[in-house]
Amino acid sequence: MVAQHFFDDITIGQRESLVTKVTPALVEAFAEVSGDNNPLHLDADYAATTRFGERIAHGALGASFISAVLGTKLPGIGAVFVSQSTKFIAPVRMNDEVEAIAEVTDMIPEKNRVVFATRCMVGDKMVVVGDAIVYVPSRPKA
Repeated sequence: MVAQHFFDDITIGQRESLVTKVTPALVEAFAEVSGDNNPLHLDADYAATTRFGERIAHGALGASFISAVLGTKLPGIGAVFVSQSTKFIAPVRMNDEVEAIAEVTDMIPEKNRVVFATRCMVGDKMVVVGDAIVYVPSRPKA
């Protein structure tokens, strides 16, 4: 189910999250959609020779989980990404469960924009951190 929060209903400190299990099939589908076929993500033999020792997920896959939170939970329907900054702190490995979290830190009423602190966690380890600005529609006038 996709939520819908209008600009007028959002408050600073409001927070939502979503947990996604990173499977080999998900990483392969992301490679197909994104066109990023780096063997670090797809070839176990190659990945074993890297500093990670195994396949890891694309950093952008983790960032896309943040998009999922913003597009389906808070604010949800009608949300439009304006900007996103991300810093990749640690790798996401196959079968990790990633919790993507978005928390409202500021509101820009004159532009209907909401600023979010964003992060992705694997257990208690932060793997992605950043922020996002999202346009959020106002409640329709009656």
